[in-house]
Amino acid sequence: MNIVFRAFKEPKPRHIPLVFFMFEGDEIASQPLFKYLDLPEKEYLRGISKNIVLKEKESKVLILPSEGSDLGRKIILVGLSRREKFSSPKAALATRIAVITAKKERIKQFAFWASPVRSKEKTRDFYEVISANAFMANFEFSKYKSEPANGFSFLEEIQGIYTSVDRDVQKGFERGSIIGEEVNNTRYLANTPGGDMTPQILAEHARKDAKSVGIKITVFEEKQIRELKMGGVLGVSKGSAERPRFIVLEYFNGPKSQKPIVLVGKGVTFDTGGLNLKPETAIYEMHMDMSGGAAVIHAICAAARLKLKKNIVGLIPAVENMPSGSSYHPGDVLRSMSGLSIEVLNTDAEGRIILADALHYAKKYDPRLVVDVATLTGAAAVAVGPRFTGLFTSDKKLEAEFRRLGDETGDLVWPLPLSKDYEDDIKGTFGDWANIGKFRWGGAITAAVFLWQFVKDSKEGEEAYPWVHLDIASRMTTTEGDFLAKGASGAPVRLLTRLLEEY
Repeated sequence: MNIVFRAFKEPKPRHIPLVFFMFEGDEIASQPLFKYLDLPEKEYLRGISKNIVLKEKESKVLILPSEGSDLGRKIILVGLSRREKFSSPKAALATRIAVITAKKERIKQFAFWASPVRSKEKTRDFYEVISANAFMANFEFSKYKSEPANGFSFLEEIQGIYTSVDRDVQKGFERGSIIGEEVNNTRYLANTPGGDMTPQILAEHARKDAKSVGIKITVFEEKQIRELKMGGVLGVSKGSAERPRFIVLEYFNGPKSQKPIVLVGKGVTFDTGGLNLKPETAIYEMHMDMSGGAAVIHAICAAARLKLKKNIVGLIPAVENMPSGSSYHPGDVLRSMSGLSIEVLNTDAEGRIILADALHYAKKYDPRLVVDVATLTGAAAVAVGPRFTGLFTSDKKLEAEFRRLGDETGDLVWPLPLSKDYEDDIKGTFGDWANIGKFRWGGAITAAVFLWQFVKDSKEGEEAYPWVHLDIASRMTTTEGDFLAKGASGAPVRLLTRLLEEY
């Protein structure tokens, strides 16, 4: 799909479908695109406008009697909030509704009014949001579907129309297109079935995508992982015929003196739960348990395509967690790369075990910030529901910053406690730390506190670097009201991209 900006002083797009974004109480004739209609179209709209009542999140399709054409022109009306309550998140949702409606109507292109808003910066940010969300709404995972006789109903072009060229609108479109594409690339990887997305295949995808945008990539195979003494990665992968990989992405485009931001992504390409086998209702979507790893790969790809002047590292431990005669067992004690031992009380709490090795490996970069992204716990979904990501950090400034970035980009986050009070719950009996808590409650918290032990300096007991943990299990898939295709959501690529740019 293309999103382009066109400047017309006089009405030009004679028969292209149009989208009117309408605030509550607006008159149709007050819409800027109204002047681009033919006279019969204007008269028709004036005649029926009193009967059109649109509320927020609603859409309506009209077929206008176009001059000189028996086919007419399609108009999509999308309801917005009251003008004083309008915001970028509402614009994002309205854009998705417009695209979804166009696809249902098999419309291949449409135009909408794209005027500057307030300042240059606000204009760029606003149209970045519009563009990214248009791409996200146009995405469907159709790789395994037979193409219908009349083809798939994807939108091919969106035109933003204004009376003169505006470089900030254009810039917003360009940036949003990149971000939206990388969100969708994340969704593509996460939606791919586990049989076709092994640790090796994930590494190959990462290699191809990284090289295409100038990112250095190193993929450690099992022998090298063993040499690194990553006992967590090796332990979890024991039950699978698919061997583990440890993927390292390095994008150094900032000053040599600048310490890097390190992103760590969980890459469990399929999670059966191991010998603690998941029940039928919980295992179906576990090919998406590498969503954190996919998000890290494509957030860094977005940073490279945007040519950010930053130093960024991505670390993705990739494994498959399977039950077999060679699987690791409940009761096993694994020696992590840090030297700390992990007592395995449940083989289905595997993500935190492999992340423990990656978080320790991150210390070699002396990072200024580390963010890990993981579909870690169902408890996070219980705590915050399907619209927020669980946020854990001991730094209140980082907490506030991530909440701001989440609100601005649409990848919403909500803070949960990270406290030493929970450390007693994960103290091991036969190892240093147990991989689950002693109690049923607060599973997202004890998982975060477990990870925290591998962020700390073993000698001082303080954090070796500023750290944020994002538990995206709650946002692994889209939910009702997202106006997005079913399947992976692509969270939190938009948040991470903005973080990499602004932090």
